Amino acid sequence: MRIVVMGTGGVGGYFGARLAMSGCDVGFVARGKQLAALRSQGLRVQSPLGDITVPQVKASGDPADLGKADLVLFGVKLWDTAEAAQLIRPLIGEDTAVVSFQNGVMKDDILKEALGAKHVIGGVCYIAATIAEPGVIRHTGTMQKLVFGEYGGAVTPRVERLREACVAAGIDVEVPASIEQAIWEKFVFLVALSGTTALARTPIGPIRSNARARAFFQDAMDEVVQVARAEGVPLPADYAAKRIAFADQLPAAMTSSMHGDLERGSRLEVEWLSGDVVRRGKRLGIATPCNRAIYDVLSIHSAGQPA
Repeated sequence: MRIVVMGTGGVGGYFGARLAMSGCDVGFVARGKQLAALRSQGLRVQSPLGDITVPQVKASGDPADLGKADLVLFGVKLWDTAEAAQLIRPLIGEDTAVVSFQNGVMKDDILKEALGAKHVIGGVCYIAATIAEPGVIRHTGTMQKLVFGEYGGAVTPRVERLREACVAAGIDVEVPASIEQAIWEKFVFLVALSGTTALARTPIGPIRSNARARAFFQDAMDEVVQVARAEGVPLPADYAAKRIAFADQLPAAMTSSMHGDLERGSRLEVEWLSGDVVRRGKRLGIATPCNRAIYDVLSIHSAGQPA
């Protein structure tokens, strides 16, 4: 497959490196120090599953330099989605698939509007990976999984080709019956984890062990569940309660990327997480007080700190 990674951060860098090492023709779009490092020293991944080195990387700051692609692995920050969608238009051929492993549920709506629905495959990513230094991706833990599929559930040749490429690259992969439901299932937990860890400025351990914070965490999830059900996504009514049980099994030190962004003074994705829940709830007539609290308070920091 000819693959272009749009946004070579932790997610794009890790999975792009694995696909490149398995024999896929992979190009990387990056900028600044990351782009300079990719061109001068290649791409390295540090992982408990084994380190990876891609010594020679096809990299550019302009997607148009990389030619048409079979697949675009889309991984920019949510606030860059609309602009980046326009930048990748030169990559799009007749059957090119664009799959976003970004957070949230708004992402694919933006991509469909910009590129046409036929080019968009739904995706969900499970991994903890960050840029350790320019040209180096650090993978924490052993979880690394991609979930993707066509909206409507058809298993098309392009989905099957991507699944086979992931298997060959040693990537855990799943093609669910409903990618829309899979995206919302992750969204439920992600919204609450991101919002509560950032708001409390603490990992999940102290949140789940404090009765009031634990109740807030579960209520934030339940609000997303109720919004999803009103949108027609068939999540079980008790889904939030089941996810709190899942949270009890996670390492106490686990936190969210948004908590990390807040601590570093970076921009926050709260507009596309709790903010999206609040807007959908208002449209559907569903109260979302916990997510409104997250959205309202973190709005102070949403633009990040001046450089």
